[in-house]
Amino acid sequence: MKPKSKLDRTDLKILAILQQDASLSVAEVASRVNLSQTPCWRRIQRLEESGVIERRVAIVDPDAIGVGLSIFVSIETGDHSAEWLSRFAETVSALTQVMEVYRMAGEVDYMLRIAVPNMAAYDDFYRTLIERVPLKNVTSHFAMERVKSTTAYPLPL
Repeated sequence: MKPKSKLDRTDLKILAILQQDASLSVAEVASRVNLSQTPCWRRIQRLEESGVIERRVAIVDPDAIGVGLSIFVSIETGDHSAEWLSRFAETVSALTQVMEVYRMAGEVDYMLRIAVPNMAAYDDFYRTLIERVPLKNVTSHFAMERVKSTTAYPLPL
């Protein structure tokens, strides 16, 4: 997929910095990329307006808020119609336990990442999902340990 706008080395440096800490002041970011504040601010604004920066968020520790059980759910469907896909997308988007959804190539049609407090909560989620959308097969994989977690994409610096 092509970038939404042409990015130069300075843009990439700004993105690398903001991916690590979006709470930094424009002055701090500008200092780190050897720009004055106004041109740096303009670049950040352009990156936001063009959609390269989608949004700025706080990254929360799932254990600290009681949703430390991560489950990866593989879904196979027998129905690939537009109607089914619309219903599935609407359903998984409405379920707050769903952190990510990917349409896959290969044996599995969709992969979900779920965050819940415990096994009983996952069972409730599972029952809700299979009640709302017809599915051929659902396979769950429970994470025992989070070895690495990042939201920062690799950039060609």
